[in-house]
Amino acid sequence: MSKLYLVPTPIGNLEDITLRALRILKEADLILAEDTRVTSKLLNHYEIKKPVHAHHQHNEHKTVTFIAEKIASGQIIALVSDAGTPGISDPGFLLVRECLKLGLDVECLPGPTAFVPALVQSGLPCDSFVFVGFLPQKKGRQTKLKSLAEENRTMVFYESPHRLIKALEEFKEHFGLERKVSVSRELTKMFEETFRGTSDEAITHFSTKTVKGEIVIVVEGKTEE
Repeated sequence: MSKLYLVPTPIGNLEDITLRALRILKEADLILAEDTRVTSKLLNHYEIKKPVHAHHQHNEHKTVTFIAEKIASGQIIALVSDAGTPGISDPGFLLVRECLKLGLDVECLPGPTAFVPALVQSGLPCDSFVFVGFLPQKKGRQTKLKSLAEENRTMVFYESPHRLIKALEEFKEHFGLERKVSVSRELTKMFEETFRGTSDEAITHFSTKTVKGEIVIVVEGKTEE
């Protein structure tokens, strides 16, 4: 049966993929990848030989109709991102919306997502939280931070290594000196690290080393005085 499958892929360790995800990738007529080079490494590791086309933020607006037409014609298409679940700070939303608009089947498989382990192992409350993802790089960044200053739920951010210190300094400015943070990097990989403390302590810790890998920052919500 024709369908769009959103297939989560490992965020680091190649063992972190489900048997069902591997089966869908083997059964798909076409695999859409954020970066075909990254996805090819995964497919080669599991000896999956399927056509792979690029589907990323620079071309997704132009290709969603074409892809939806392929599904409507009877094809099974699997969408993957470089790591984790498609649509979570990665391409996917536009294609899902187009398929649903046309009455096509869409199914998202369960699997890896970077913010979940970072949140759970942070030691901060995870019964209620807000996923912020990447902050705007320029326009709207300060406005967004100001709007989160009164947020009492745990907040989860994605950040790149070269902007980590800047983000921590902004958290200190907008959220205060005592707010706890947990910074996870290289999740599931050999050099995985999670630092827990205040923004100030995290700045001191990460300023002394070269930071690599994608970053998940979990920030304590504002407590009632």
